[in-house]
Amino acid sequence: MTAKEEILRRIGAALADRPAPAPVERDYRRAARPGTDVVGLFAENAADYKATVRRVTEAELPGAVAAAVRERGARRIAVPAGLPAAWLAELDGVELAGDDPPLGVHELDALDGTVTGCAVAIAETGTIILDGGPDQGRRALTLLPDYHLCVVTAGQVVATLAEALERLDPRRPQTWISGPSATSDIELDRVEGVHGPRTLHILVAG
Repeated sequence: MTAKEEILRRIGAALADRPAPAPVERDYRRAARPGTDVVGLFAENAADYKATVRRVTEAELPGAVAAAVRERGARRIAVPAGLPAAWLAELDGVELAGDDPPLGVHELDALDGTVTGCAVAIAETGTIILDGGPDQGRRALTLLPDYHLCVVTAGQVVATLAEALERLDPRRPQTWISGPSATSDIELDRVEGVHGPRTLHILVAG
């Protein structure tokens, strides 16, 4: 028996004669308020967090990806193995760095950015959530490069946090992103790029 198992055994024994806790009511609102443009609300709130947000049609997406990368001046970007090839169809003059075998820390830091999809996006908070899916890759891909271009499809946008949690697998690694990485000191001076990319660009497709 490990030390952890022994501790848990003792806790269980100590609580054996206690009554079971009352169930917690979790009747959270799981839908948008009537008349809400959920995708529009997400775009508005994500932009409020200083992300650059652009809404495009699915047909416009490859051109929008190429334009965003070109505007950034990126020449070498990380691409997860499962990112749809169609999204990158109009990229010219850009080296796509795969992550198999995994890129090292210094290699990732030397990249100009990364392009990913997402697992789900929350309209009321302007948050995108990554869970390491095939179109997102491992967490390091979006934490070390200084630029993150994230594609969010309209079908991935939900109104509330409760809805988002229902779509996520709690066993998968999750990264919750609300705008570019930033922090502030006691004087409230904002510093960006502390523990993630300084620039977040979101394309909302659909």
